[in-house]
Amino acid sequence: MSRSFNCSAASPVTRRRFLWLSAVAGGTLLVGCESEGAGEAADAGSSTTFDETPAGGESGEGSGNQESTGSAASDAAAVAAERVNAMTLEQKVAQLFVVAPESLVEGVSQVTQAGEMTHEGITHWPVGGIVYFAQNLLEPAQTTEMLANAKKFYEEDGSVTPFLAVDEEGGSVVRIADNEAFDVQDVGNASDIGVAGDAEAAKQAAEAIADYLAPLGFNLDFAPVADVVDPLRSDTMGLRSFSSDAAVAADMVRAEVEGFLAKNLLCCAKHFPGIGAAAGDSHDGAITIEKTAEELEQVDLVPFKAAIEAGVPLIMVGHLNLPNVIGDDTPAPLSAKVVQELLREKLGYQGIVVTDSLAMGAIADRYTSAEAAVAALKAGCDIPLMPESFSEAYQGVLDAVAAGDLTEERINESVTRILTAKAQYLGAL
Repeated sequence: MSRSFNCSAASPVTRRRFLWLSAVAGGTLLVGCESEGAGEAADAGSSTTFDETPAGGESGEGSGNQESTGSAASDAAAVAAERVNAMTLEQKVAQLFVVAPESLVEGVSQVTQAGEMTHEGITHWPVGGIVYFAQNLLEPAQTTEMLANAKKFYEEDGSVTPFLAVDEEGGSVVRIADNEAFDVQDVGNASDIGVAGDAEAAKQAAEAIADYLAPLGFNLDFAPVADVVDPLRSDTMGLRSFSSDAAVAADMVRAEVEGFLAKNLLCCAKHFPGIGAAAGDSHDGAITIEKTAEELEQVDLVPFKAAIEAGVPLIMVGHLNLPNVIGDDTPAPLSAKVVQELLREKLGYQGIVVTDSLAMGAIADRYTSAEAAVAALKAGCDIPLMPESFSEAYQGVLDAVAAGDLTEERINESVTRILTAKAQYLGAL
């Protein structure tokens, strides 16, 4: 999948870069998915149309752990390093973002086709990935054509293959399984799988989801949920979480990660460090957990440890206030104490870290799109997901680099993780 690299024949500078990138890639690296759309109908003044063809992502090493994927990741990191060196700052900043297809097509509220307007958007902003929602996904032929066309536009422009992503957990959070046009069976809520305590059933659920997503062209699913639910407090995670028992949740999460990767579909454990004990919904506003770091480690971090052991390629950080960990009301994805100290240092995770959507109320009510994206990158996240205004967030990151608030070296670190994953799992470079 990735090209080989002769370290012994390289210059001393390149060898040092290779060794550093190998360390960066030593953890599980994740691949996102490609997605995009904007229609011919939109070009004609209508709001949508779709295009797509099977573009199922290749996920490389399957369900291997960090050690088993280390060699492939190191090779991919060397390829990624060369590509990063050849990219402009603008290209690198665009690569950081995963957005909804509407963010790339001005004046269109619903994208159902990847047409000329989409191509123009991709050419101007070659973003790292596109995430699709129910309004974009009408039926199988339209979906596969849309995704295939989006990928084709990247290829025609000589840009890096995009992540094509979707939220498909099963049960209460699905974009495909609740649409009769796709004729697929919903695997059901995680809570029902967890009650049975059958890890094999969890693995089979992930495999079933992958079996219908990959042929449509998706290469990343933002699942599984790794939150340990507190049913007395949470009114949003009861069905989406596997269990209130950390050990049970860990077993189910591990099994689902293995199932997704065995079927060559990239996945993402969410919502670090665990929002299952929070009241309220971060879509609407701030949510808070008063736990200390030690208390989180005893319960909430347990399923994330299991996901990392299983080789999860992405981890999503939820919009959670943790005053007894962070010391103030900074949301978790914007805090280095959460991203760097808890996730990267304590748990040793070196894969791709993605924020939850930056358009959610917990973030958008307090920060501009530019402020949120810059803060997420400064905290150590790699992908600022779906900012409320992508154009403002993109320009904000460029401005932060120009002002010295962010270094290009910091941008390179995240882009290297993203491109390494794409080289390793998608053969994209």
